Amino acid sequence: MIEFEKFQLSNGLRVVYHKDSSSPIAAFNMLYDVGARDENPMRTGFAHLFEHLMFGGSSNIPDFDKPLQLAGGQSNAFTSNDITNYYMTIPAVNLETAFWLESDRLNLLGFNSKSLDVQRKVVIEEFKQRYLNQPYGDIWLLLRPLCYSVHPYKWATIGKSITHIEDAQMKEVESFFYKHYTTRNAVLSIAANLEIDQIKSLTQKWFGGIDDRSPYNRALQAEPLQLKKRELWVERNVPNDAIYITFHMDHRMGSDYHTADLISDLLSRGKSSRFYRKLVKESPKFIELSAFITGSLDHGLFVIAGKPVKGVALEDAYKLILEELELLIAFGVQDRELQKIKNKIQSSLTFQEISSLNKAMSLGYYELFDSANAINDEFSKYNAIDSPSIKRVAKRIFAENNSNVLYYQSKINE
Repeated sequence: MIEFEKFQLSNGLRVVYHKDSSSPIAAFNMLYDVGARDENPMRTGFAHLFEHLMFGGSSNIPDFDKPLQLAGGQSNAFTSNDITNYYMTIPAVNLETAFWLESDRLNLLGFNSKSLDVQRKVVIEEFKQRYLNQPYGDIWLLLRPLCYSVHPYKWATIGKSITHIEDAQMKEVESFFYKHYTTRNAVLSIAANLEIDQIKSLTQKWFGGIDDRSPYNRALQAEPLQLKKRELWVERNVPNDAIYITFHMDHRMGSDYHTADLISDLLSRGKSSRFYRKLVKESPKFIELSAFITGSLDHGLFVIAGKPVKGVALEDAYKLILEELELLIAFGVQDRELQKIKNKIQSSLTFQEISSLNKAMSLGYYELFDSANAINDEFSKYNAIDSPSIKRVAKRIFAENNSNVLYYQSKINE
């Protein structure tokens, strides 16, 4: 059980605070409701670009990291298709430094051609190294447009093309910032050993004077129901063949979300999971085989990824995976196996509550997509899942017309 308090400034900034007396280190998390799904299709990669630009200095503070490090803190950030998240850890006695730095770059981010050029080069190099020049690096550049036809999930967080970042103009960058980086489009979540009145005072002092810029009203195209199986074959210079099967599933707040997540654990979490036990250990047909969900705020994907052993054709690998899914649909799961997975989920959720940073991040995330109160209801949702509900959800998700298959063939094997 994570206890917390919430309040909101007049400019729309939502704040969630958890008093954490277990550590002298405070966690300061600023979550913006903007991700790759909010980009112009002709200017993708901007959300990720801003993850870098926000550390490039502001009009008042040219070096973001230096004062934070002098105060004993450190920072980082990440971007997804749904959100952009910035976080700091710092001694609680120096927490005001985090308020000062975060509020300053939100209010007066330094826009200059030098900073844009530097971060543009960094992002382009990352695109090349992680997605183009790394074995299996282009998987999501191929899978997303295969799975989505209209929803902006059809491009990866890094963007569709390097040229979108190369051609980015300063006016476009500024426009993206003022559209999405607003107090009303953000959630500040903090875990620290301080009194709530101190947090309220610091929040008002540093964020209260920031103007409430016009809110962004999201209006995304809904992905239509998939009616036919999609396939894509590619050849690459990689050491092993690989297969990726995706199925459309419920959104993060959907009634079947937790069941789909639990199914992914049944299939591939740990060495007693079905995939590992049957297809990796007992009858080795795969070098590795996993199942996971994207956890998207809009309708996401259930993903199965595997590398078959030499001599197992990709078509046969696909059939072997389908056989396991069909067994789950037909017979569900025994109580003992189900309880074992629930125990693992409960352990994971409990472990996540140990870290102040994890608690701050989770509170902000839940507040964004639902309410921070939902953080304490997670396990009860998993615990309510039974075998009939698993069979029902598996039958719906794993329908052939709901599938997308990427056959990733090795040229080296030829």
